[in-house]
Amino acid sequence: MARIDNLESYSVIREIRRDWLIFLLIGASLLAGSYLYPSLPDRVPSHWNIRGEVDGYSSRFWGAFAMPIMAFGIYFLMVLAPLIDPRRENYVKFSGPYRLIRLALATFFVAIHAIVLAAALGRPVNVPFLMQVGISLLFIMLGNVMGQLRHNYFVGIRTPWTLASEEVWVRTHRVAAKVWVAAGLVGMAGALAGPVAGFIILMAALGVTVVFSMAYSYLLFRRKP
Repeated sequence: MARIDNLESYSVIREIRRDWLIFLLIGASLLAGSYLYPSLPDRVPSHWNIRGEVDGYSSRFWGAFAMPIMAFGIYFLMVLAPLIDPRRENYVKFSGPYRLIRLALATFFVAIHAIVLAAALGRPVNVPFLMQVGISLLFIMLGNVMGQLRHNYFVGIRTPWTLASEEVWVRTHRVAAKVWVAAGLVGMAGALAGPVAGFIILMAALGVTVVFSMAYSYLLFRRKP
């Protein structure tokens, strides 16, 4: 299949057909919101501080449908973005990893929607723990596919130096992929330390990951002849 993909041009219709699981997940999320809508309070919790205390609310409608709507919006932006990317032809070279990224993001938003609905209905939900685990898993997944991403302007580590050199792009993503996975594992472990300490550990891990990715791409570019 990989050989066939390399001979094809990017097709939105083909990608949408392959993403049936994403539509199934988001559709189930919309159905859940519709079914539970009459049972939701007028003010639905929408934001929690690092201690797990609710500090923001949304209306019943947005509590029931905001996350699946956002998931749909981000999905279609990701599917359509290659059409205007100057490196459009490269997307067929990493169509599989790109599809996994779309699936991971959709799953993440659907999971957040489930947390919001459960909290709105008064169910006991450890929001800081679940959110930290979800973000950490997302970073682990991204790290596992990052080394397969090809030069483009929308997905991946897009610094001035990776965009300026395909060689720097490839080498940066191969090394940074391991750092992203490590950051996710640290975040997972930090979730056990409690909401405040866990949040600090997660932010520190993600901050190191971002700084390393930028600095490494810069150093590679400077060393190029």
